[in-house]
Amino acid sequence: MSAAPELARRLRAALAAAERAERRMERAALLWPGWLDAVEERVPPKAAAALRAAFAKAFAAAFAGGSGLIERSCRPEELAALYAVRSAAVERGGGRAGLRRLYSGARRANAANTLLTTAEGIGLGALGIGLPDIALFLGVLLRGLYSTAMNYGFDCSSAAGRLTALKIMRAALSGGEERRSLSREIDARLETPREPGPEELSAETEAAASAFATGMLAAKFVQGLPVAGVIGGAANPLYYRRITSFAEIKYRQGCLRGLLRGCDSCSCP
Repeated sequence: MSAAPELARRLRAALAAAERAERRMERAALLWPGWLDAVEERVPPKAAAALRAAFAKAFAAAFAGGSGLIERSCRPEELAALYAVRSAAVERGGGRAGLRRLYSGARRANAANTLLTTAEGIGLGALGIGLPDIALFLGVLLRGLYSTAMNYGFDCSSAAGRLTALKIMRAALSGGEERRSLSREIDARLETPREPGPEELSAETEAAASAFATGMLAAKFVQGLPVAGVIGGAANPLYYRRITSFAEIKYRQGCLRGLLRGCDSCSCP
């Protein structure tokens, strides 16, 4: 068998595995800790309004200026060079080992960031600090998302890249048809990036902030309570893994589809 058909077969198998992993994540999202819903029902309206405002402010600050500082902290030039080497190895017929190396960068980056957000969340939670942690958590999360994207050859410095990241964040916290619809939008954007207008990007930023405020309301409220705040802060790594695991799967799928399109253009069957 020639190398080209074998490469196409491996890429299709890897893409099918990534699609199965996404379906498992969708089922797992239904099993999210029930105590968070119970706590959310008891959050005072004034505290809920303050938390929602804090999420909106954090998202607006992170995305209004293009989040350039976060992007630069991900070492984009280095990650772009690593992706070029790893993807070339896959295209040369690196087999499963080549695909594992392609996946490894994103996984290592997210493992390190999970430790960071765990320490930060529990540390501030022990002091009963909830609101300031929102901006810190978002910064760590965006760094993980951008690193994941860059490890798979995608750029988050453009408005199109940031819009895709926002949709990924929103989809990871949703379920049912909303999640599936967002997933299809993400696939389309990864295949054919389109620069959004300022109003579209602003609307998506607000939608993501609202999704986070709804999804993390109970955890951040508890984190603001002395002593008990440790429990709320411990939710940080749960949310971080939920969102970045979904992001890793979506960017991996986008990368594999791009490699397959390159293979098809070379007349791979």
